[in-house]
Amino acid sequence: MVFKGLTVPVRIECDPETKQFEIFVETPSTASLLLKELGVEKGSSSSSENKIGNLTIEQVKTVANAKKDIFLDKTFKATVKTVLGTALSIGVTVEGEDPRVIQKRIEDGEYDDKIKEEM
Repeated sequence: MVFKGLTVPVRIECDPETKQFEIFVETPSTASLLLKELGVEKGSSSSSENKIGNLTIEQVKTVANAKKDIFLDKTFKATVKTVLGTALSIGVTVEGEDPRVIQKRIEDGEYDDKIKEEM
């Protein structure tokens, strides 16, 4: 995944005895990845009232794929639901709906044909 234009966490591990170090570039935050998918710079300051954009379930899956190795979820479906929670907090709708509605539909199996990947 390309992180151009995103702030990413960087971890540096140093061995003071050998003066060797290793640099690890980590995955950007879920919110940053969602904002990149939308093409906006920041989330809504009042996410319950002001929506900043709308994502497709495919865009949510793209972000979930980028984060699946970091999240502790047992299934890809659970990872998608976690990403939807972040979408809610930054003021984004998904498929024109509140992300909580999509989470419920995922639980009810309505998106099983679209969310087949496993962790």
